[in-house]
Amino acid sequence: MHILITGGAGFIGSHVVRRFVNAYPGYRITNLDKLTYAGNLENLRDVEACDNYRFVRADITDGDAMLELFAAERFDGVIHLAAESHVDRSIANPIEFVMTNVVGTVNLLNAALSIWKEAKEGRLFYHVSTDEVYGSLFDEGLFTEATPYDPHSPYSASKASSDHFVRAWRDTYGLPVVISNCSNNYGACQFPEKLIPLFINNIRNSKPLPVYGRGENVRDWLWVEDHARAIDVIYHNGKHGETYNIGGHNEWRNIDLVRLLCSVMDEKLGRPAGGSEKLITYVTDRAGHDQRYAIDSSKLQRELGWIPSIRFEEGLRRTVDWYLENPGWLRSVTSGEYRTYYRRMYGG
Repeated sequence: MHILITGGAGFIGSHVVRRFVNAYPGYRITNLDKLTYAGNLENLRDVEACDNYRFVRADITDGDAMLELFAAERFDGVIHLAAESHVDRSIANPIEFVMTNVVGTVNLLNAALSIWKEAKEGRLFYHVSTDEVYGSLFDEGLFTEATPYDPHSPYSASKASSDHFVRAWRDTYGLPVVISNCSNNYGACQFPEKLIPLFINNIRNSKPLPVYGRGENVRDWLWVEDHARAIDVIYHNGKHGETYNIGGHNEWRNIDLVRLLCSVMDEKLGRPAGGSEKLITYVTDRAGHDQRYAIDSSKLQRELGWIPSIRFEEGLRRTVDWYLENPGWLRSVTSGEYRTYYRRMYGG
């Protein structure tokens, strides 16, 4: 089996690539990534020499290039993770999100259809999406696979649109597809624009911790390795045409998460208890900031047997340990020095 994983040099993508390369030595895994600011091949140094792994630098917004790649490689499956994903960036530059998340997805759908239209058996286009497409919760309910879409940011609107296109290619052209919508991921190798790695880095360097509003927004947190395991299970056992929600069963108010992170960091760094909380700085709330996300993943648990393997407190400690044990990785990505690795390996 030859599987294309898009966005495989990114945070979630690198964990998925590693899992598939190591777990399925009989598969060929092609990692396609444009290598934007968040794509880092250093995340995959441990598998880059594996016989069943190959990297291709390409842009999914280039439709002709995608058609040529699919025609040459004849992929059996696609796990599509490549996306612009940071809400703040989408507010500043929404067109970039439309191009990557919408146009890029349609280009991949067209490319897959071009080689599978006569033989769809054993093929699968797996589209990885987000819980943000569902909008905001204000009560005690949970997002289910039947929750109506109600996106509020350019990012979530672009992902919602891409989900609709995937389903349209299923219904119109018979393309074998599956979709999953996940909650907030955390873990090793996440680019430090997202809350947890940003605040780990700031606490380590005694910099302010900017919390939106009063920090009362609630998110469900999913350990990235649990997410990669769920993707594995859904790819191999999910029912074509279905959607599966993936959540960590770990709801936290932002301010409570930040206080816990401060406590863990003070302990790990040998600082006085409560010292890092003094770095918390409340800033103007984000425009269109959703109040609460919470995932009901009972369908995935019931039908495919997946459950989260770790509670948030333990996962957070493992995450903090990884960043503290890999200061060179943080320095590299925050300074841009990681790009020298691209030039050395691939030129340009």
